[in-house]
Amino acid sequence: MTKISLTFHSIYSKILSEETRKKSEIVIVIIAIASFLLHLLLILLVDLKVLAFDGYKELLNNPIAAIYTPFSFILVYEVYLLIYYLPKSTTTYIGKQYEIMTLIVIRRIFKDLSQLQLTSDWFKVTSDLLLTYDLIATMILFLLILLFYRLNRKSIGDSEQTSLLSPEITQFIKMKTIIAKCLVPIFVLLAFFSLGQWIYDNFFSANQNVTSIQDVNKIFFDTCFTILILTDVLLLLISFLHTDKFNSVIRNSGFIISTILIKLSFGIEGLLNIILIVVAVLFGVIILAIHNQFDKLKTKPL
Repeated sequence: MTKISLTFHSIYSKILSEETRKKSEIVIVIIAIASFLLHLLLILLVDLKVLAFDGYKELLNNPIAAIYTPFSFILVYEVYLLIYYLPKSTTTYIGKQYEIMTLIVIRRIFKDLSQLQLTSDWFKVTSDLLLTYDLIATMILFLLILLFYRLNRKSIGDSEQTSLLSPEITQFIKMKTIIAKCLVPIFVLLAFFSLGQWIYDNFFSANQNVTSIQDVNKIFFDTCFTILILTDVLLLLISFLHTDKFNSVIRNSGFIISTILIKLSFGIEGLLNIILIVVAVLFGVIILAIHNQFDKLKTKPL
């Protein structure tokens, strides 16, 4: 049993290593390029009427839609980075969640561009309105993520100036590493199960209900963020063992609320979907900013 345990520990340690991260990045780029070219080939074959996929017109009617496929693989890599950064920094781990949502919105923009209708009634066409919302939301999210990482860097700089890692914090990092290693097989199994279910539902099921592009996110990321919420709650409970700082507890609780808002966004579409995503990220940024101000207040002499 000990040898098996050590073997699993070694495997997951390698999966979360810097070397594996760099190699994974190269592999994902190669897969993304290959999938992009393959998608373009399918669009060409459909255009030449060599192949027919009537149920997937949104994916195969315009070369711009081919960008959707490599972005899907990039999103999978972002999930890996999320797990990779979990033991290193809770705030960076949360920031990766925000990056994933921004990439999902950008991926949706490429789909919307392939369906764009250039008319004088721009604000009366639903698809054009959604494209406008997504474009504005992308700029706002990009700015908010920039602010989040700046606040995170300032928070890390302040903590490094005040003290070295305490034994409690070191133990907390070890616990986060264990959680990250547990998440690896969970997300791998979820990815394969989600892909298999999508293939079955669309190609082998007797009642074929073709999934729209908007619903592709629900195949994996809906369940993914449910797992992340449970992970965030577990981290919050474990943090009580290592700190009694009020601002840290509120910060971690705020991050959970932010993740829950992101999770809720998968259940709705349209403008409300965008509003929930932006509010979730904005809430996280404000919570981190207030947390940093609390730290400054505590370090000031009375």
